[in-house]
Amino acid sequence: QASQEELKAAYRRLCMLYHPDKHRDPELKTQAERLFNLVHQAYEVLSDPQTRAIYDIYGRRGLEMEGWEVVERKRTPAEIREEFERLQREREERRLQQRTNPKGTISVGIDATDLFDRYDEEYEDVPGSSFPQIEINKMHISQSIEAPLTATDTAILSGNLSTQNGNGGGSINLALRRVTSAKGWGEVEFGAGDLQGPLFGLKIFRNLTPRCFITTNLALQFSSRGIRPGLTTVLARNLDKNTMGYLQWRWGIQSAMNTSIVRDTKTSHFTVALQLGIPHSFMMVSYQHKFQDEDQTRVKGSLKAGFFGTIVEYGAERKISRHSVLGATVSVGVPQGVSLKVKLNRASQTYFFPVHLTDQLLPSAVFYATVGPLVIYFAMHRLIIKPYLRAQKERELEKQRESTASDILQKKQEAEAAVRLMQESVRRIIEAEEARMGLIVVNAWYGKFVNDNSRKNEKVKVIDVTVPLQCLVKDSKLILTEASKAGLPGFYDPCVGEEKSLKVLYQFRGVLHQVMSADNEALRIPKQSHRIDADG
Repeated sequence: QASQEELKAAYRRLCMLYHPDKHRDPELKTQAERLFNLVHQAYEVLSDPQTRAIYDIYGRRGLEMEGWEVVERKRTPAEIREEFERLQREREERRLQQRTNPKGTISVGIDATDLFDRYDEEYEDVPGSSFPQIEINKMHISQSIEAPLTATDTAILSGNLSTQNGNGGGSINLALRRVTSAKGWGEVEFGAGDLQGPLFGLKIFRNLTPRCFITTNLALQFSSRGIRPGLTTVLARNLDKNTMGYLQWRWGIQSAMNTSIVRDTKTSHFTVALQLGIPHSFMMVSYQHKFQDEDQTRVKGSLKAGFFGTIVEYGAERKISRHSVLGATVSVGVPQGVSLKVKLNRASQTYFFPVHLTDQLLPSAVFYATVGPLVIYFAMHRLIIKPYLRAQKERELEKQRESTASDILQKKQEAEAAVRLMQESVRRIIEAEEARMGLIVVNAWYGKFVNDNSRKNEKVKVIDVTVPLQCLVKDSKLILTEASKAGLPGFYDPCVGEEKSLKVLYQFRGVLHQVMSADNEALRIPKQSHRIDADG
């Protein structure tokens, strides 16, 4: 937001500070030349409206992108943004062939009814009958990959295998999708399987208005009994900023009409649905609360009632690592009984474990299905997950330090050289401030401070920035904007990847003041609130 006049004033001030002719010492002269050139390069970028707009929007990576040399000069920031996005799209198209976007699901059904519902007298004479029998009664595996053919065409290959109680089968599908315009796309699907025979499908998506879209899916299933057609149409509309309404009509083997309203906000997700169909009609209400914590914790509950009975579900999910989310849901229903469903999402892979505990409504099954996963999770989180994440973070920080070691060393040398070059200017600034009882920086430190007792084993990593801060004082004021202070003249990053703060002890009108601000926090001194109470 700085004006051209402010840029010129800052440029002149830094040129006077780093001009090689002002330093007689050969070593200082060499350091001054390097810093003077850096200042000149920065001014060249910021004084040109086009390169400044690119840098303001995209930073250094925007300046380094190929293709700007052919862009017409004197464009507005909006036009430059559009041009940058065009260049970015071209780069993405060159990388299309490297993407497959794999997605997969593994589901393992477990029958654990012997834990809660068994007839002990029937197994008295059977060896090993004292132990409950837990069996895997079904399994499902599906996988898909996408192969972009052009910027608008994509091929999708998917397959699945299923088995239940000793019987199983599988299928393979190939779909070709084409984006016809910004308003829609179409997809043709071919499939074959050992249980259901060949399949032909056609899917169309279309935006009718900016707030309304329709999806139609036509399927023809070929079998020994003939052709079984199916048609599904979904009409959706934005009711407001956070609410969607859906109308679904399904015709075929299981015909039904369904209407639902979904409201999704930053802190909650609410769904209400009603279905009339063959063989099932039901009404469902669900609510999910999203906690605004680092682990993205969510708790949810739902009630579903229909011709099949009534089911109540409740559960929670939580992020356990950067790419993994673990969740558990307890399902209690009549006549379905009690089940525990455990789900792990790892990147684009989903692992699902439904555990059927009992066919009856037994309080003991509900209790253990609720308390058991909580106890296991907190034990694993404390003994395994937390130490693993801490070690992973340390490894990443170490890798980041190693990769940036040479750059940080260069920044450190530049900062130390800048501090040496500032000495004479700082001496004059202090003399002027003392004469008017103005702002004098007594001490200033920048880096990682450890004040919490729980972190007392961590090492303090700070650097002295008294001289460079005093050099920024003008007319008894010091103003720092919302940006990392590691980029200020005379500063560098003493602890890469860790939280940093700036602590300043300064004197104004003969009275001591003190303030601490976060790395990216704006700072303006002097302030009355920074004053140190003499009685304290």
